[in-house]
Amino acid sequence: MHQLMAEFMGTALMILFGVGVHAGTVLHDTKYHGSGHLFAITTWAFGISIALFIFGNVTINPAMAFCMYLLGKMSFITFIETSIFQIAGGIVGAVIVYIMYADSFKNSYDKIDPVTIRNIFSTSPAVRNLPRNFFVEFIDTFIFLTSILAISRANSPEVVPIGVGLLVWAIGMGLGGPTGFAMNQARDLGPRIAHAILPIQNKAESDWQYGLLVPGIAPFFGAVATALFAKFYLGI
Repeated sequence: MHQLMAEFMGTALMILFGVGVHAGTVLHDTKYHGSGHLFAITTWAFGISIALFIFGNVTINPAMAFCMYLLGKMSFITFIETSIFQIAGGIVGAVIVYIMYADSFKNSYDKIDPVTIRNIFSTSPAVRNLPRNFFVEFIDTFIFLTSILAISRANSPEVVPIGVGLLVWAIGMGLGGPTGFAMNQARDLGPRIAHAILPIQNKAESDWQYGLLVPGIAPFFGAVATALFAKFYLGI
């Protein structure tokens, strides 16, 4: 239970930073409105590093948990439990962000398109092409998870969080343009669920077709590719 709570709180903190920075840059009447993607991606990267420093040996990502299961480092039941707690953490983190920015949400409803408000919470493609969007998230996740395994071989609690943060920063800058680099069901589906249940005015559809197919399923395929690469090339 201690480990599951660490996954829950670590994911919630990650979402606090990530969804929080999107709210701060997109919504009106915030101090950082219009700060842009460099500002947002950097906050995501640093926020994930902080979550890893605080909560230690967590995956905060169902795709990574699935990879651990495939590599024999986690039972299937533990993978399911971990994923549930992570997605719940994503929901709670997004709800906290909504409460924190409630006044800015209220002052933005008639100024910002409802889809843009939805995209504060969840990812969306720059160009909607589901097969290509799926491929992008598959490749992004494969690179992400494989790199985390390689970084973790340093076996240093001081190095790993910084290395993962730099990894997120690099992927966001280099590979995030097509889909917003979800690579993590808890990062996308948790806040997407929060958006669906929160009392947001003129709410856009949650776009579950995209949410379930691309950030929902593609990261698991990336996890399979990572497990194969880790076993047959990295020797894990």
